[in-house]
Amino acid sequence: MKVVTINSARECSLAERPDPVIKDNYALVKILVAPMCTEVHDYLAGRVSDCLGHEAAGEVVEVARPGRVQVGDRVVVMPQNGCGGCDLCLSGEHIRCRTPRDPASVTGSQTGRGTYAQYCMQQDWLLYQIPDDIPIDHASMACCGLGPTFSAMQMMGVVARDTVLISGLGAVGLGGVVNARLRGARVIGLETNPWRAALAKRLGAEEVIDPSQADEALAQIMDLTGGRGADKSVESSSAAGAPDLLIRATRINGEMTSVGWGGPVQARDIVARGVTLRGAWHWNHLRDAEAMRETLRAAGPLLECLITHRFPMSKVREAWELQRTGHCGKVLLDPWV
Repeated sequence: MKVVTINSARECSLAERPDPVIKDNYALVKILVAPMCTEVHDYLAGRVSDCLGHEAAGEVVEVARPGRVQVGDRVVVMPQNGCGGCDLCLSGEHIRCRTPRDPASVTGSQTGRGTYAQYCMQQDWLLYQIPDDIPIDHASMACCGLGPTFSAMQMMGVVARDTVLISGLGAVGLGGVVNARLRGARVIGLETNPWRAALAKRLGAEEVIDPSQADEALAQIMDLTGGRGADKSVESSSAAGAPDLLIRATRINGEMTSVGWGGPVQARDIVARGVTLRGAWHWNHLRDAEAMRETLRAAGPLLECLITHRFPMSKVREAWELQRTGHCGKVLLDPWV
């Protein structure tokens, strides 16, 4: 099979690797769509690798044994490899499993873990099945495109009367705009990149504020919310000062969920404002499977706006160079072109 390899800083190519070999409860998935995400940082830094990518949607082409999926099923490949037996995995929180499985140790295969490839393997219980009425590229947004902020909205119970503040309008934050608007909420964004700010407005954000000057941004948020602050906020920028700004911009006794990795936060502000602070990494595909399917269906036109570019995998370098500019939403790769 063909896979993407990083050879040095901003240098990459396609290479031939053996197809994955499956055993136990693993299934082989022909990848039809590979969404691009944080791997751009590996490309820019020159972290040499031929195992790239953590998002995919495709078709099951082989199963090692009868199980939860069968050949021909359309699936989204969940990231990470939970053990499947601990309390976290059994409750749908496999992303935080304390004893994850090593696919190579289980199967003996040295390939199949990355998704910038034509095939990958995953445990059958970590393959999220997609009905025929959802286009496969839309289904692929169930990973990082919509997934983290979907989890945030679920945790906070976002409803139509809420004003939601979203910090960082990269692909994940833009997905947050989609998730919030589908629930009827009012959205205010924080973003320094004018291109992404404009895209957020096309997706339904009412206002987008430049957060470069935190005090000025806070004043604008308070003006837009009548001095009250946002009901709920989502941090997806991973910027160092973003969580602190969001806590101050969230109303007293409001809620904030971080899907980014920025910080630190000031405990004094959390206590003073009574803000409930949560962390969301992925969504619970056991508990919220049908809710995510309904989201994907309802989001169709918005997803066509969120997905700004599609590239053949053979042009992955062009795709990474585009990501470097920030002038894109979610970018998809086709491994078969």
